[in-house]
Parts: sequence; C-alpha cells; structure tokens
Amino acid sequence: MESETSVSAYFPSLLTMPFARISSVDVDVSGRQNDKDDMKRSSPIRTKRKLKLQGGFPLSHWELVAVTSIFVLSFAVLVSIYFTMPNLSDGFFRFPRSLAELRLMKSHLSAYSEDYTAQVLLGFIAVYIFMQTFMIPGTIFFSLLAGALFGEYRGLILVVFSATAGASSCFFLSKLFGRPIVTWLWPEKIRFFQSQVAKHRGTLLNYMLFLRITPSLPNTFINLASPIVDVPYYIFFVATFFGLIPASFLTVRAGLTLGELESLGDLYDIRTVTLLFVVGLLFIIPTLMRRPKQIPL
Repeated sequence: MESETSVSAYFPSLLTMPFARISSVDVDVSGRQNDKDDMKRSSPIRTKRKLKLQGGFPLSHWELVAVTSIFVLSFAVLVSIYFTMPNLSDGFFRFPRSLAELRLMKSHLSAYSEDYTAQVLLGFIAVYIFMQTFMIPGTIFFSLLAGALFGEYRGLILVVFSATAGASSCFFLSKLFGRPIVTWLWPEKIRFFQSQVAKHRGTLLNYMLFLRITPSLPNTFINLASPIVDVPYYIFFVATFFGLIPASFLTVRAGLTLGELESLGDLYDIRTVTLLFVVGLLFIIPTLMRRPKQIPL
C-alpha cells in the first residue's frame, strides 16, 4: 500500500512490529531467567511482576475483581438505560455485526428517534463509551449509524464526543490496571512506542495528532499504552478530540448513504488512507524540519 510506504521512512519498525508475548523476550529456551542487568538495559518498560507475567495472566486477583466489577457496573448502567426507554420494541438496540443488521437497526430507530431524540442520544453515547472503554470492536457501525440518524454535522459532533469520552475512560482504566496487560501482550511494541514518545517529547502533541489521524497504530493500542509511556492526559485528550475528526467525518458521511454501502472496506480504500496520511504529515513535518540546538563549545 502506498500509505505504508509513505510512513515507513518515519516509522521503520512500526509496520513490522512483532506481537510476541513477554515470556519470549525475558525467558530463554530452557526456561531460565536472563540476567537482570541485561533485562534492565534492553527493556525501557519495567514492571514489578516480571516473573508473574511469564507464567500466566498478568493481573492479580484483586485487580481482576476490580476490573470485572467496573465492567459489570458499566453494563448494568447500559441495561438500566435500555429498560427506561419508552415504547421500545425488541431488536432496537443490538450490537450490529454486519451492514445488513445495521440497516435494520437504522430502520427501527429512524421514526423512534424523532419522538424520543434525547433517549436515543443517551443510549447511543452510553453504548459508544462502553465499547470504547472496554475495547469492544464495532464502534464503526455506530459511527455510520450516527450519520444515518442525525446527519453529517450533528452526527460528527456526537461521534467525536463519544469517542473522546470512551478513549479517556480507557486511558484512566489502563492507568490503574493496564501496565501488566500491555507489557504482557505487546512487549516489543510498547518499547518502541515509549522510545518514540521520549524522542518527540518536545513536540508530543504533533506526534500524537499524527498517530490519531493516520492508521499507523490502532486506536485501541494508543488508548491503552499512552498512560503506560507517560503521555500527559491533556495531550492525549487534545490529540484524540481533534485527531479523530478526519476519519470520523468520512465514516459519518458514509452513513448518509448507508443503503449504498456494500462493505466496510469501501470506507478506507487506498485513496482514503493516503489522504489521512497526507493530513497527518502536515502535523509531523514541522517537527522533522526543526534543527537540533547547537551546543556551545
């Protein structure tokens, strides 16, 4: 793809980053732990529970209970919103898994949203934030639905607000419990991300905007990894809010012609991806052109 070629010079390792588990990095073939000094030099991400990460699930019992409790409580809020919506028939609010199911959902909600706009907005925002917080795939369907139900500009505002709120919730949840999970799932990728954040510390907002606008890194990984590599929340928030606008606009606008959309692949063809990279490069190029300060002799 042209988009991958255009970014490979700036992120040479990003597109080929392996997803090996941390056990393959920190333990040799015989199962013995490598020398601690070598590990400290090779890994910028260090946790207090490396031995535990090698053996099994990285969260302790109380952490697992806490995360599960937050999930159950959040799901209970969704259920309570659902059952308080008036005159709601079965099948109105289901997680669509295909464009056909999304079209059916849209046909159900079109007339209903005219009479109960506030309730539909509340339900939409709650579902979107829930899915973003707990990294449940499928928010692209709701972005299309926002355009189909509320139009181009109101739908865009709704999606960007919901996506930013959900990403923020994921950020703080990861800040509390995410470090062992992220280093367990993506040890090499998190090391590379931390090195890039440290490298662009002086222009971190530009770098984060580039990542948000372009499909260089999955948004889920950015949400989870940002607090782990010490990205300040205010930079994360600004980059998320403004960086999601281009892709969200394209998706919401596609929702206006939902009946003509044949597949999700039509949303991000090579032309669209290239356009997103061009927009993202507008933010990162000024940082690349900055000359390092000369150290006086």
